[in-house]
Amino acid sequence: MSKALIPVSHQANAALVKQAKLFAELPQVLLEKMQRDFHVTTWHKGQYISADVLMQQFFVLLEGQVELKKVHPETAREATVDIFYPGDSFDVMVLLDGKPHEVIIAPLNTVRLLNIPIETMRQWIWTYPEVNNQFLPYLAQKMREHEQRATSLVLHDTSTRLSRLILKHIDKINSYKGAPDCEHNQHLVNGLNDETLARMVGSVRQVVNKQLRHWQAQGILEKKRNQLIIKDLQALEQEAHFDTQYGQAQLIK
Repeated sequence: MSKALIPVSHQANAALVKQAKLFAELPQVLLEKMQRDFHVTTWHKGQYISADVLMQQFFVLLEGQVELKKVHPETAREATVDIFYPGDSFDVMVLLDGKPHEVIIAPLNTVRLLNIPIETMRQWIWTYPEVNNQFLPYLAQKMREHEQRATSLVLHDTSTRLSRLILKHIDKINSYKGAPDCEHNQHLVNGLNDETLARMVGSVRQVVNKQLRHWQAQGILEKKRNQLIIKDLQALEQEAHFDTQYGQAQLIK
């Protein structure tokens, strides 16, 4: 049984709504008008969240991380569809086509979200040009991310895929425009155990664990439970074979 999503009694304020990438650049007057339709929801790690809720609500992640994954019905092997960080919105697929999304919703830690009825979000896209102008680039960004992941599975080995994954999520955290204290809490690659990382790069836990221990022996990173501390960002960039540098990413001391 899924646990009911019970919003808090007070309405979300404009500052919370502005943390979503989709709404960050909207005029303040429009934000204050839209905030009345948002509620705040909390999910906990290990809590079962029915995918049916994606047909009813559109979510903006404020704190924590949420993984969407699928499971093979015969082998029980799991694969990550997407992972969301503070500022991200989901589920865009259901928003566009109105069809069920057969995924498992897995909070990787305690998460806090804004949620609105999905029909309200659709109306906003049609009614407000400002919302539509923000939505289309966000949609293009998500499509590019999925394209990059799909091609990486075919073209690159596990070490390249894993290093690119780690760098991508460091970059996601550094580009977060929400509350500064949340950014610092999420700066490290947190909450992603070897099994989760393996799902995200299309590998298995043993292979990922071996690669991480190899990098740890080289002094590239430090591994503490479900936390990765990047000590040599340049070496990790070389492992990823990127043409451009992640110069914005900060080293953890």
